[in-house]
Amino acid sequence: MPPAHPFDDDKLKEECGVFGVIGVADAANFVALGLHALQHRGQEAGGIVAYDPDAGFNSARRFGYVRDNFTSQSLMQTLPGELSIGHVRYSTAGSKAAAIRDVQPFFGEFAMGGAALAHNGNLTNADALRRELIERGSIFQSSSDSECIIHLMA
Repeated sequence: MPPAHPFDDDKLKEECGVFGVIGVADAANFVALGLHALQHRGQEAGGIVAYDPDAGFNSARRFGYVRDNFTSQSLMQTLPGELSIGHVRYSTAGSKAAAIRDVQPFFGEFAMGGAALAHNGNLTNADALRRELIERGSIFQSSSDSECIIHLMA
C-alpha cells in the first residue's frame, strides 16, 4: 500500500550526483572529494572531466565507488586544469547493461569551443531527439539520453 502522504515514505529517492569546481588548481582532486560525499546518490559508476587550456579535455570513467577509483595520484595527474566536473551514476535511462561509454560526464569539442556535461535527470523526448539527431548526422557513443544534450549544443 502506498504511503498516505508522499513525505511518509522515508526511502532514498536520490538519483545521480553532480559536482563541479572552477578556478582552483587541480580542480579534479576537489571534484573527486565532492563525488565521494555524493556517493550515496550513485554507486554504479563515476566519471570526472577536467579542462586545461594547454591539455584540452581529459576524462576518467570507472565502475564502482569513488574511493576505489579516484584516489590514485597517477590517475588524478591525467586530469589537469582549473575546470572540472564529475558525476556519480544511478542509471534511470539508457541501457541497464553496464557500459563504460554510458558513464558521465560527456564532453565534446565544437567549432566555437567545447563543453562537458553532467546531467541528473531524464529527457522525456530522448528517443525522438536521438532519431532526429542521427538523421542530421550525429554519431552517438552511448545509450544515455544525456548525450543528446551535447549533440544539441553542437
